[in-house]
Amino acid sequence: MAAIEQFSEMRARQTGDKAVVLLSGGLDSATVLALAKQLGYQVYALSFRYGQRHSSELDAASRVATTLGADRHEIIDLDLRRFVGGSALTDDQYAVPTSPSQKDEIPITYVPARNTIMLSVALGWIEALAVVIFSLVRMLWIIRAILIVALIMSLPLKKWPT
Repeated sequence: MAAIEQFSEMRARQTGDKAVVLLSGGLDSATVLALAKQLGYQVYALSFRYGQRHSSELDAASRVATTLGADRHEIIDLDLRRFVGGSALTDDQYAVPTSPSQKDEIPITYVPARNTIMLSVALGWIEALAVVIFSLVRMLWIIRAILIVALIMSLPLKKWPT
């Protein structure tokens, strides 16, 4: 079975169906954008300038959006440095590491609630674009996927103390 066939239930129902993809510039989000295009969606890519101290992710996101044919790519300014400290990505007090952190330790590059905030903005854009959800079953699958992604992306890569 071709990989794309696994996602046949998620194909666009009609020409013009829209999908919003959070595009970080990394491999995972680039794959999701390519998959959404392959499934027949008009793809609206959303990236964030959240106060990170580098532009490499956003540069890559712009290249991916152009190369894969996103119908629109927005980069939202959302400066998390104003209230989220303690991350080497947003706080000048910490050096950005060049090697991985210790196992079972929250990485110094973890930005608290970053992905949850990004998902919330994406949901707002979905509503503004009038993205139509065609059935209760499809809506439940989308909600389930959003909750799973939100859970995975919101948790730091660490075992919580018991």
